[in-house]
Amino acid sequence: MSSSDIFIGETIGTAVLILLGGGVCAAVTLKASKARNAGWLAIAFGWGFAVMTAVYIAGPLSGAHLNPAVTVALAVKDGDWSNVPTYFAGEFLGAMIGAALVWLAYYGQFQAHLTDKEIVGGPGAQATTAKAVEAREKGAGPVLGVFSTGPEIRNTVQNLTTEIIGTVVLLLAVLTQGLNDAGNGLGVLGGLITALVVVSIGLSLGGPTGYAINPARDLGPRIVHALLPLPNKGGSDWSYAWVPVVGPLIGGALAAGIYNVAFA
Repeated sequence: MSSSDIFIGETIGTAVLILLGGGVCAAVTLKASKARNAGWLAIAFGWGFAVMTAVYIAGPLSGAHLNPAVTVALAVKDGDWSNVPTYFAGEFLGAMIGAALVWLAYYGQFQAHLTDKEIVGGPGAQATTAKAVEAREKGAGPVLGVFSTGPEIRNTVQNLTTEIIGTVVLLLAVLTQGLNDAGNGLGVLGGLITALVVVSIGLSLGGPTGYAINPARDLGPRIVHALLPLPNKGGSDWSYAWVPVVGPLIGGALAAGIYNVAFA
């Protein structure tokens, strides 16, 4: 694979991943959406199908890492770091493009949601509703969850540990079952297996932190949230932003180490 193939494949694939994954979060969150309050099952399966779709699109070009934790795990496994910067660049750019596309697809819903006084508070708002949103979101705005993750209980050690554990599970599945014949990315069957593993992680381990398990998936859209001209969007919770970046990177490296000791 050439550097241009890697960059283009990762950019397109990660953009699709975030468009569909962030899209299901928007569908469930935004008040004027037909899927409003569809629940955690919808989010877990939406992200799983997003992974599958993105892998099948990007696989022929780049091997469909779509996740810096996958890139780090494969680099640790093989000892080859030469393409890591190219993968990272495509992944983070693609994540930002995907987040911007979610905003465009749900533009009217974002505007309606963020000007609804029951959501953002202000004169005429129901005090209990406004307080509930404020308590739930802490340092985050009312739609940050469409773009990036946040903990239900803010405990740095636990939150970091949860992200590490979830990413280890993901990467062990990728390394043992998901790789293509060349071993440099996800294969056709591996894309389906990985998608189902992502659903399982979401259902079983997603409750505490929202299961970023992907630094690009969290940081890229968080930057877009900070930049977009959304009314009453609130904060981007930068004090937490390092956790879903560092945790998955540690988890990816740890999974590769486990794989090299136990399976290689």
